[in-house]
Amino acid sequence: MKLIKHTYLLLIVLVTSIASAQVKFDAKVSKQKLGVNERLRIDFEMNQDGDNFNPPDFSNFNVVGGPNQSVSNSWINGVRSFKKTYSYFLAPKSRGNFTIAQATINIGGETYKTVPINIEVTAAVEVPKDPNNPDYIASEGIHLIAEISKTNPYLNEAITVVYKLYVSPNIAVDNWNELDSPRYNDFWSQNIDTQGQKVQNGTFKGEDYRFLVLKKVVLYPQKTGKLEIEPLSLDIALRVPSNRRDIFGSVLMTRTNKVVSAGNSTITVKPLPEQGKPLDFSGAVGNFTFDVTPSKKELSASESLQLKVAVKGNGNLKLFKLPKVTLPSSLEVYEPEHKEEVNTTLAGMQGAISDSYTIVPQFKGKYPIPSISFSYFDLKTETYKRLSSDEIVLDVLDGPINNANANSAAVANNGKQPVVLNKDQFAYIKTSTNFESVHSTTFFKTTTFWSLLLLPFLAIPLAIVIRNKKATRDADVYGNRIRKADKLARKYLSSAKKSLGKKEAFYIALEKALHNYLKAKLHIETYELSKERIDTLLTEKQVDAGVVKDFFSILESCELARYTPIDIVTMQEDYEKAAKTISLIDKQAR
Repeated sequence: MKLIKHTYLLLIVLVTSIASAQVKFDAKVSKQKLGVNERLRIDFEMNQDGDNFNPPDFSNFNVVGGPNQSVSNSWINGVRSFKKTYSYFLAPKSRGNFTIAQATINIGGETYKTVPINIEVTAAVEVPKDPNNPDYIASEGIHLIAEISKTNPYLNEAITVVYKLYVSPNIAVDNWNELDSPRYNDFWSQNIDTQGQKVQNGTFKGEDYRFLVLKKVVLYPQKTGKLEIEPLSLDIALRVPSNRRDIFGSVLMTRTNKVVSAGNSTITVKPLPEQGKPLDFSGAVGNFTFDVTPSKKELSASESLQLKVAVKGNGNLKLFKLPKVTLPSSLEVYEPEHKEEVNTTLAGMQGAISDSYTIVPQFKGKYPIPSISFSYFDLKTETYKRLSSDEIVLDVLDGPINNANANSAAVANNGKQPVVLNKDQFAYIKTSTNFESVHSTTFFKTTTFWSLLLLPFLAIPLAIVIRNKKATRDADVYGNRIRKADKLARKYLSSAKKSLGKKEAFYIALEKALHNYLKAKLHIETYELSKERIDTLLTEKQVDAGVVKDFFSILESCELARYTPIDIVTMQEDYEKAAKTISLIDKQAR
């Protein structure tokens, strides 16, 4: 009997302790730092109903609202969920650091207390914030953050920008629209797919939040110095809690819209060191391996082989050129086929790029392919490294012999030129002829004779007409200036026009044409081609500001187009705009 009695007592104690452990009574504030002219909301929440609720003494605050009481009951899968809340709205009486003391309540015969909360009250803010204002609640509970992996990278070193949207638990987001996408000027950029991202739990400035990754971008800076990363802006439709409640005591939500931005960010790009930079360095930055492999080393003449030059690794694979192959002149070589197998992740570009050369030997013999070198800047050691391939010997087994090479070898070995005999060496002497008699004709007084005689006299009126038109055209000063300007534009832009359809070659030629034109027109050197200097000189020559602006926009297009996809229609438009702008500058310049 005693054993059974003690067992019952133990069960009662366990049940009581479990029930006590499940009771929650917490105090939550809208913020822990506010201005003296702002308002503070505090909620006392419990998950079981209780009696004798006793709020703390708000001695350092004026109670401007409350207590508001709300109760919610719900059943989910047969499990009851209960929440009861007492809410107060407080106005601080003065600046300082204050503590909101414990509140108490009696639940199931036990007294429960909240944890004291520290509040910092600062000087008045510019705009008083009302905790009941939906815009204020949205601004306090919605944050768009741009996380940048590195703010001081090297030129052509990969950095990542991750955009996260943080949302307070008491705010519901319906949808959002992208108002303004950042344009990554002076960067090569690649977006990373973020579809299927799930909402995650996290903290923001020490408070609990939910967040969603909206966008991931990999950037490779193409200039040194301070570069701006433009902000991402969103228009968000959301619902925030109000101070009104329905008949069941649940808080009513208010719909509102909020525009948030990630804010401008600045990074400082370091130039690659000059010390130890190889002469053949083409801008490769990262960690790479280098291979030169032929598809076969033994073949017959007129057969083809593939010589593959490949770079593999992690780095700016799409932003540099592979080294060229130097081959003997007796090997016929075709333009290489460029191939890229590159995957861009948050770690940057990874994969391989290669050039495949098709080689066709014409004659029998052995042909050495010299060693090929590739240099890159290693980010881990911050030094330049060089990789070189082994010499490759191609053995052409069957085919005609190159006589020029054979004769040269004979002269080199014996010092004498071999004599080649031909049994028909006297065949050029003719022993018979097939001459035919030629009948002469008289040219005098023929139709051709009289036509040629009268032609100079008939040309005199035509010459007079041409001379008069030339004089009229010479007197047309404005027209001559237009024609001269158009001719000058065509002259400088001729090489660019030939490259239409080839993006990189076209924009390099276009930029070179614009620079050469300015150097000739303004009598300046290359080192003087700064934006400020050009603007000053063109303004002094009375060129319209709009024309100057168009000129600079074309230069910016040339620079931007190297790192973004461009179609032939855009190239044609840029060409026509450049020709028009050069023509206008030449006409307006005094």
